[in-house]
Amino acid sequence: MTSQGARPAAGSDLVLERLMRLHPKVIDLTLDRVWRLLDLMGNPQQRLPPVVHVAGTNGKGSVVAYLRAMLEAAGKRVHVYTSPHLVRFHERIRLAGTLIDEAALTGLLEECEAVNGPDPITFFEITTVAALVAFARVPADVVLLEVGLGGRLDATNVIDRPAATVITSISMDHMQYLGDTLEAIAFEKAGILKPGVPTAVAPQDPRAGAVIARQAAEVGAILYRAGFEWSFEPAGESLLFNARRFPRPRLLGPHQYGNAATALAAAALLERARLGLGLDDSVMASGLLKAEWPARLQRLTRGPLVDALPSGWELFLDGGHNEDAGKVIAQQLDLWRAADGRPLHVIFGMLNTKAAQAFLAPLLPRAASVQAVAIPGEVNSLTAEEAAAKAPGIVPRASLAEAVAALPRAGQGRLLICGSLYLAGRVLAENG
Repeated sequence: MTSQGARPAAGSDLVLERLMRLHPKVIDLTLDRVWRLLDLMGNPQQRLPPVVHVAGTNGKGSVVAYLRAMLEAAGKRVHVYTSPHLVRFHERIRLAGTLIDEAALTGLLEECEAVNGPDPITFFEITTVAALVAFARVPADVVLLEVGLGGRLDATNVIDRPAATVITSISMDHMQYLGDTLEAIAFEKAGILKPGVPTAVAPQDPRAGAVIARQAAEVGAILYRAGFEWSFEPAGESLLFNARRFPRPRLLGPHQYGNAATALAAAALLERARLGLGLDDSVMASGLLKAEWPARLQRLTRGPLVDALPSGWELFLDGGHNEDAGKVIAQQLDLWRAADGRPLHVIFGMLNTKAAQAFLAPLLPRAASVQAVAIPGEVNSLTAEEAAAKAPGIVPRASLAEAVAALPRAGQGRLLICGSLYLAGRVLAENG
């Protein structure tokens, strides 16, 4: 991701630019290069605190956010690795509760760069190794490790025996890398399953669930599945998990009940492992109320874009970009419409690797207007004209500012900017 706003380049930016040139492919799924560099770096993956490894298509980041909030509510030090970042790379690496600072990040990247030398390695692989080195050197109680892409051949899949694994909802995404059927994608996600390791499994399409069950039986993993070993249901302002009452999750959208419940399931597995993490019901409830995860139906309340809106409007931001993301966003749109009847206006931008029509299909009937923009600074973005051609009635705009200026001035409305985490990052960077 390239969004940096007007901030001067830091030392880490310069190293990251060099690392981008070490391998001609942005994505090249294999673990050979990772194992080689980990060995040269002294195998830091063998010296980590207990690891929770999280794969899936949608909801990975939200589940990690809930788990982090729960563990920190219990007073635990938590390392977190997520991707992609929204504004700065530092967001990907959280050390014992704090985002990695510039000096530490630059030093780690330069160290990994020097040890790797000129040998080919992808950007995600070498930066994942850097994160694992940091996690091995800084004391903590737990590591939350989010898969970047897929699972089986993802650079994070180097932990022999995690404390637990998690598979969130699986749907069609990244088909050019993972396969063009739900079963093929589920097979790749299930690649994080390990012998004897318990796995919290979110609600799944039966086809994906069957693949996960088959792979678990083959490797000897222990499944803890929604609808089988655990259950949940929304109950007004509460969430019922295995008939125990928890507060409604903080993150917005009906789909967050399932994400929150999956995090509760993972927390239950950690408690069964007797790691002394203190994840009782009160701590887990506190985590559900405190979790934060930007660009997931996030309301923006200040900044230039908010100031440019007509008086009384609301602005929301979401980085969802696949068919299932479109469906869950649509559920929240229906709740808003039922609550206050405000018209919804959409501005979207998407990468040319995503299924734009599938994402947009649930949103178009619910929107009073839809405008398309290119994602600034992103070479793989659809142009505004290409994005607008995905469905009738979409108007291309030269910029976000132009799209906002074209909104109707009369009455109150609600604006949703969506379609890409890369676009969301640009919005957050430019909106302060």
